[in-house]
Amino acid sequence: QVQVVESGGGVVQAGGSLRLSCTASGFNFDDFAMGWFRQIPGKKREAVACTSWNGANSFYGDSVQGRFTISRDNAKKTLYLQMNNLKPEDTAEYYCAASRDVLRTAYKLCSEPLYEDNYWGQGTQVTVSA
Repeated sequence: QVQVVESGGGVVQAGGSLRLSCTASGFNFDDFAMGWFRQIPGKKREAVACTSWNGANSFYGDSVQGRFTISRDNAKKTLYLQMNNLKPEDTAEYYCAASRDVLRTAYKLCSEPLYEDNYWGQGTQVTVSA
């Protein structure tokens, strides 16, 4: 059974930092690109950051470039998102997703944030206060 579980969300003041984690099981974690996405109620889901199966290639949304860092530990089957200099506009539900296709690159994963045929977690809330 596939499980994708996010953790690490919370409430933080603007300028602060959080690190999100995503642990996965039930599939070959190190075969697939993975990414972080976020959604605000009433708005479409957007890509935050994606990384290739080995972490060698990563892509970031324009709004988080230079502030967020995606990384993965394949031995621990865990994906991370280090978020620094958080802003109130970063407030959202954050989701972890794993591609279900070994040919689906990190770039492709991030370029199609509304694509449903990934393994999705349940989300973790990040709230940044002004």
